[in-house]
Amino acid sequence: MVNRIVLNETSYFGWNARENLASEIKKRKFNKVLVVTDETLMNCGVTKKVLNCLDAARINYQVFDKVKPNPTIANCHEGIMVCQEVNADVIVAVGGGSVIDTAKCIGIVIKNPSFYDINSLEGVANTENRCLPIIALPTTAGTAAEVTINYVITDEKNTVKRVCVDTNDIPILSIIDTELMAEMPKMTAAATGLDALTHAMEGYITKAAWEMTDMFHLKSMELTYKNLENAVNKDVDAMDKMALSQYIAGMGFSNVGLGIVHSMAHQLGATYDVAHGIACSLFLPYVLEWNGKVAKERYRAMANAFGIDTNGKSDDECVKLVVNAVRTLETKLGVPQHLSELNVKKEDFDILASKALVDPCTGGNPREVTKEDIINLLEKAY
Repeated sequence: MVNRIVLNETSYFGWNARENLASEIKKRKFNKVLVVTDETLMNCGVTKKVLNCLDAARINYQVFDKVKPNPTIANCHEGIMVCQEVNADVIVAVGGGSVIDTAKCIGIVIKNPSFYDINSLEGVANTENRCLPIIALPTTAGTAAEVTINYVITDEKNTVKRVCVDTNDIPILSIIDTELMAEMPKMTAAATGLDALTHAMEGYITKAAWEMTDMFHLKSMELTYKNLENAVNKDVDAMDKMALSQYIAGMGFSNVGLGIVHSMAHQLGATYDVAHGIACSLFLPYVLEWNGKVAKERYRAMANAFGIDTNGKSDDECVKLVVNAVRTLETKLGVPQHLSELNVKKEDFDILASKALVDPCTGGNPREVTKEDIINLLEKAY
């Protein structure tokens, strides 16, 4: 069997790491910069911290700040139009997963215009050209979009998320500046951190898991479980650890895929506009318990990564320990744990399950799944 690993070229880590941005732009001889971000980050001053670096270096740029949470095809088309008008030769993405995903979509379509419809990018896309160069500065510690070959765009007409997997979309440079993450509201920090935990745990038990990605995922689980609660409460060292943890998880799952936690979460985002991290964290314990029937031998290592003593425990007991540990963490963080808390309608379960079943993430799940299985999980999570 041949395994493949795809990573980005260069990354900087640490408080104020954005100070490397201008020199990297000049070194790479970029001249026309499109900054992709959102209005919230502009209004709270986070994006301004990056723009100040560009201003100080006298680098010309234009800002596109219309990215929405759960970005849509129309949202991306708007960004593509601005990018064309600017004739940008590099995109600087400042934001969370929605912003970086939008930047990836813009960059791909600019260099591969035959995919302008965006729907055709779903799954493993057969684009021919590398996207317009992207420099990513994440402002949340969760999605790892800055190091993955994935992005997700909502098809608003069909109310479904298009999961795109493309080695041509990976940013050429990532700057993981913890200071840019310091302004996250506590619930956002909790939700995005639990997204990182979901990436690590799903990636670790996915069908394609292997030694190198196991290494990334187990270390990420350890860092997240130990540091997320303190990071939410603005402990700087814990925030640094979470910034690293989510990146490490991205190095893993980007190369081996995920599972039905994400398949189901994508449908909540598309149908109810639920934040992705909230949707993932809600489904995670239920799906972990269900997948434990076929992947139980992997749960001992996950429990150990959490710092749980598994000596003398059976594989089935390790599954329970892991599920209970996740539920305990989610309770401490105060995130929703039932669909009823999000006003999800039971009458939508059938269509949610149908869409989740064909989501690109479903194929990586360690346990074969049917539509009825997903409906049962939705009912348990209700």
